[in-house]
Amino acid sequence: MSDFSNSGEHNGLISNYDLHLLGEGKHWRAYNKLGAHPCTINGVEGVNFAVWAPNASEVNVVGDFNGWNPTANYLWNLRGNGIWETFIPEARAGMLYKYVIRRDGKEFEKCDPYAFECECPPQTACRIVDQNTYAWNDEEWTENRKSFAWQNEAISIYELHLGSWRNPHPGTNCWLNYREIADQLIPYVKQMNFTHIELLPVCEHPFTGSWGYQITGYYAPTARYGHVDDFKYFVDKCHQNGIGVILDWVPAHFPKDEKGLGRFDGTALYEHEDPRQGEHSDWGTYIFNYGRNEVRNFLVANALFWVDKFHIDGLRVDAVASMLYLDYSRKDGEWIPNKYGGRENLEAIEFLQEMNTQVLTHFPGVLTIAEESTAWPNVTRPVFDNGLGFCLKWNMGWMHDTLSYMEHDPIYRKYHHDKLTFGLLYAFNENFVLPFSHDEVVHCKGSLIGKMAGDNWQKRANLRLLYSYQWTQPGKKLLFMGSEFGQWNEWKDNGELDWNLLEYAEHQGIQRCVADLCKLYTDESALHEQDFNPAGFQWIDCNNRDMSTLSYLRRAKNSDDYLIVVCNFTPNVRHDFWVGVPEAGEFQEVFNSDSRYYGGENVLNGAVVADPLPCQGYTHTIRITLPALSVVIFRPVRRN
Repeated sequence: MSDFSNSGEHNGLISNYDLHLLGEGKHWRAYNKLGAHPCTINGVEGVNFAVWAPNASEVNVVGDFNGWNPTANYLWNLRGNGIWETFIPEARAGMLYKYVIRRDGKEFEKCDPYAFECECPPQTACRIVDQNTYAWNDEEWTENRKSFAWQNEAISIYELHLGSWRNPHPGTNCWLNYREIADQLIPYVKQMNFTHIELLPVCEHPFTGSWGYQITGYYAPTARYGHVDDFKYFVDKCHQNGIGVILDWVPAHFPKDEKGLGRFDGTALYEHEDPRQGEHSDWGTYIFNYGRNEVRNFLVANALFWVDKFHIDGLRVDAVASMLYLDYSRKDGEWIPNKYGGRENLEAIEFLQEMNTQVLTHFPGVLTIAEESTAWPNVTRPVFDNGLGFCLKWNMGWMHDTLSYMEHDPIYRKYHHDKLTFGLLYAFNENFVLPFSHDEVVHCKGSLIGKMAGDNWQKRANLRLLYSYQWTQPGKKLLFMGSEFGQWNEWKDNGELDWNLLEYAEHQGIQRCVADLCKLYTDESALHEQDFNPAGFQWIDCNNRDMSTLSYLRRAKNSDDYLIVVCNFTPNVRHDFWVGVPEAGEFQEVFNSDSRYYGGENVLNGAVVADPLPCQGYTHTIRITLPALSVVIFRPVRRN
């Protein structure tokens, strides 16, 4: 075996400038230097290894290339910067490796924090990857993304868990490959007319039951579903078919697995030493030390990595509230105030602002989305305007209020009418996504259709009503898999969706309703062009609590382009129901959730003509039949 890497002269990829940037926490392409990189140095082919372990006394790399001999390949400590590096000619892409770290007479194995691929759990070794082997075919998509005006475009997101969307062997560790999933998922998403998919975390994670939210390999797509190039194929095929890909990303915490980031060099390196700052007792995980330059750099570079190397279109950042508050889920005495005596995590705020700034600067058109469950101000305002800099934020308050309302028997809904109207008081404070996510169909919460009030017919009608209401409210849309066809069972990560339900017309109808709502939302500028502008929404009547009805107008930037939306939250058909409209003429019914195609009673209106009768502050009135538990939408007819 060559001793090239341990000769008297060091050779490697990391320059003095790299060391400077890494020390400053500003090396946004750190993943091009740290980790394992096949390369040629001084005419010799091999792999360069580099890792940050400032408190280690010695670092070795072991793997297939040296028979896993812990003394065969030492790393050089570069100029006291905490970076260790070596070049090994015998190493090649595809080989497995780990680091052996020594400190205070103790020796332990660790996975590479910058590993690009890992063994499939429960195995824990890292795999050397050449990131340049895949030939992308999505140039048109990525070029067009640079000018993607997401504020004014339709964004309807299908959230899914790759391992349980389709699973040929439920309850086993035999999953579909990324390529197999792509070939089945993409036609389905296109059929359903969603614009984007959002994947529960795909970074490598040891415990399948964590759904990917406890990560050990931040730079590695999980090997459960294949290799790096397989995942690139998945994203590439989505783009070629006009589908954006959003990843769930977890910079809030990481697990304590001994091969992971915890106590990486024998000290609290990525986390805080003090458990009042460094641990989430609820989740049994460590909290990142956002005040440390190298840790902040690790995370910001990771966000950029997924967009750079995998062409990802957005990052949904999990558990932002837990990052922002030092006292999150802590009692008095269990947390340490910031330097001003407050509970705001100033370092986490700075990190989030930096991450958003760098992602949006380097990759225009890419989305950053906050799952932030409190009323923290300015989450989606620019950093220069004292905001966190996210593009979008999940509207958790709207989601909770709406589901709470829909769970009530219709006879009592008039007493809870404000749960539907309150959200419009703050609907434009942030750039919101309206989510019905995986969080609402797990941990004994049941399914969405199971939450609906009434008998089976009413539950199905209520579900169609719920989705129609969601798709006509201001904000982008998100729906978790299985909900689109009314799955009765709560989601199980070790199974697959209850696709057999689509043998029944009732569930086909719910599915068809969602597909048509997605298409209507995309086709009608009035439903998406001013999602974040108060000018895009106007109440017609929000006060009819006794009948539990709502009516409102959605308007595009062209003020003549608008839709009239009327909702009935009771099982009573309303005949000769008056709705104020702003002009004379004919109005065409363009959607009715009570259509027989969706499993409804087919109480339709077709075209109606406005009467010159003032109503609800408008000059004219349309008189319609409002079906039970339904939403109807009308468009003014324009004749040339």
